[in-house]
Amino acid sequence: MSFFAIGMSGIALVIVLVLMRVPIAVSLGLVSFGGFWVMLGSAPAWGLLTAIPYSFSAHWTLSSIPMFLLMGYICYQTELTKGIFRAARVWLSWMPGGLAVASIGGAALFSAASGSSLATAAAMGRIAVPEMLQRKYDPGLSASVVAAAGTMGSLIPPSIILIIYGIFAEVAISKLFLAAIIPGLLTMLGYTLVIVIRCTLNPSLAPPIDETVTARERIAALGETWPVIALIAGVFGGLFTGVFTPTEAGAVGAALSFVIAAVRRTLNWKVTKIALIDTAKTTAAIFIIAVGANLFTRFLAISGVPAAMSAAVIEMGANYLVLVLGTAVIFLLLGMILDPLGIMLLTLPILLPIFEANHISLIWFGLLATKLVEMGLITPPVGLNVFVIKGIVGDSVPISAIFKGVLWFLFADLFVLAIMIAFPEVVLFLPGLAG
Repeated sequence: MSFFAIGMSGIALVIVLVLMRVPIAVSLGLVSFGGFWVMLGSAPAWGLLTAIPYSFSAHWTLSSIPMFLLMGYICYQTELTKGIFRAARVWLSWMPGGLAVASIGGAALFSAASGSSLATAAAMGRIAVPEMLQRKYDPGLSASVVAAAGTMGSLIPPSIILIIYGIFAEVAISKLFLAAIIPGLLTMLGYTLVIVIRCTLNPSLAPPIDETVTARERIAALGETWPVIALIAGVFGGLFTGVFTPTEAGAVGAALSFVIAAVRRTLNWKVTKIALIDTAKTTAAIFIIAVGANLFTRFLAISGVPAAMSAAVIEMGANYLVLVLGTAVIFLLLGMILDPLGIMLLTLPILLPIFEANHISLIWFGLLATKLVEMGLITPPVGLNVFVIKGIVGDSVPISAIFKGVLWFLFADLFVLAIMIAFPEVVLFLPGLAG
């Protein structure tokens, strides 16, 4: 059997194992090790199994992942983000579906302090959904808007997904963060328009809030957001002005979150312990999947599959639009059965060489892939964000109502995706200014 045939068989076997619900890290690792053994022999296989995980895990840039995670968990556990939703509610309650719009704004700010979609959905779900239900908002709208808003955690910096992508694609993480700003704003605007249009056409979805908010109350509400604003300004101000690198930015963010929590007197040993344990668990899960993906990347490289596929795509003369739409279909289908990180790391070894061979910007592709996996967080039957919100709301909102509600936001995502594909400059403009 040729190396190419072994590589293709390995891809097929991984897909079968994933469909059998074998953890993706185990699937990737086992298939890669078996492929090494068949192609190179037992001694090289054991050598690669020893060397690759160590060399990958020792990558200095990866240290930013636990630091950004710790920053997010400290913000959540010490309630640094508690004032975000209240400020958004006070300023946006006049709009049709004002509380739902406030959930979008609050989630966007929380995303900039967490880097995790699931954390954003969980935090905003506990804060925003009960208040919307109390105000007689439609249960499906109340739950689905937070499930959808949580997906911005994968897109808005400091996105863990973008950090992982930058390491695998060898693209500057700071440029990926810059590239994510406009798509993130477009996503926020798209979700807001969905709410406003729906609630204008059907006011019963979100009864108007009958309360008068004074200018003093608005200013006071803004004052409650200072912990998050200070954190975002400290991290991204230093990052984009070149004071420190993306790797150092994670450590700065974690340290700042501790300092701000201490100043607000919400930091104690109990919340610190919980944040540290959650950070360790999430970091371990991410690293295990990433190591498996790194093994799979090396296996495919040795087999020659990516190079052969790249050559075939070029020979076929597949144009930009065909390649991009084909990638979108693959990601959306995988989004129905896999988590975002699993999708990204399963497909990158195959797709990166193809996009690079076709001279398509890897920065742009990184944002396209991130947007697609973000959509997978709310697509059935997996829809991780939907299940996170379901766990919060319990029996008060049927899961069918949540899935039905998020379909409206998927239309907004598709619109943003179309803009990114039709006008790549939307993604590349800010990184281009950075040089």
